Amino acid sequence: MAQTQHDASAYYVPHHSGWPFLGSIALFTTMIGVANWMNGHDWGQKVFFVGIAMLLLVLGRWFGDVIAESLQGKYNAQVDTSFRMGMMWFIFSEVMFFAAFFGALFYARQFALPWLSGVGDGALTNEFLYNGYTAGWPANGPGNIGGSYETIPAWGLPLLNTLILLTSGVTITMAHHALKQAHRKSLLVWLGATVLLGALFLYFQATEYHEAYTELNLTLGSGIYGSTFFMLTGFHGMHVTLGAIMLAVIWLRCAKGHFSNDHHFAFEAVAWYWHFVDVVWLGLFLFVYVL
Repeated sequence: MAQTQHDASAYYVPHHSGWPFLGSIALFTTMIGVANWMNGHDWGQKVFFVGIAMLLLVLGRWFGDVIAESLQGKYNAQVDTSFRMGMMWFIFSEVMFFAAFFGALFYARQFALPWLSGVGDGALTNEFLYNGYTAGWPANGPGNIGGSYETIPAWGLPLLNTLILLTSGVTITMAHHALKQAHRKSLLVWLGATVLLGALFLYFQATEYHEAYTELNLTLGSGIYGSTFFMLTGFHGMHVTLGAIMLAVIWLRCAKGHFSNDHHFAFEAVAWYWHFVDVVWLGLFLFVYVL
């Protein structure tokens, strides 16, 4: 049963909510759609977008309820601490998420490909299965899976996108300082600049993907290099998209005066997430594009 009194020692317990259940259905629908889409079933694409639409609707209504509870003064310092701990654990889970993908990249480059080419314990495998195969990176594996392709130069659009994200890290920090000093005009300018930089990053990444598919024959099916390249950069792009949406929502909340200079955890949470996205991209730029 929800509490109606919220003193300094009380911990707010909300009413039962159906949003987690509906969110799980949306995620399951999205997963079914993308799995079948990638396996060549045309209906998978439609199911995927239906799942995404369901997920956006659920998240919008769910976060709307949380915002309403915050504006009604139902959250105190204890709830704020719980929010902070929850965001920290969420970002830690995201670190592990990308660590798994980076691990797959490193394992393929440092162990799997040399083994298939006859190094160490892979001598018999190379002799009987892939005789004459020589490991190298980037590679599409034995059999030239996906055909020949070209890689994307690191010092073109990837470098530009790196500068864009680094700049956005500066602008979000400036926005945070403006919020703590109660300078709303500066806050909206710097925060708006961060949103625009995020959108610009996504535009250039879409341009890069289009060039990869239409001009370089670099696709998701281009062997181990193509799969790891699009897996890492694609999931990072998804995180940038979510981050940009959250920043836009925070901009609207700042414009409506939802935050004070000492109570603005929602802003801080999104800023933490955005800095995390920046750091992950630096790793991607180095290990996917440069090395």
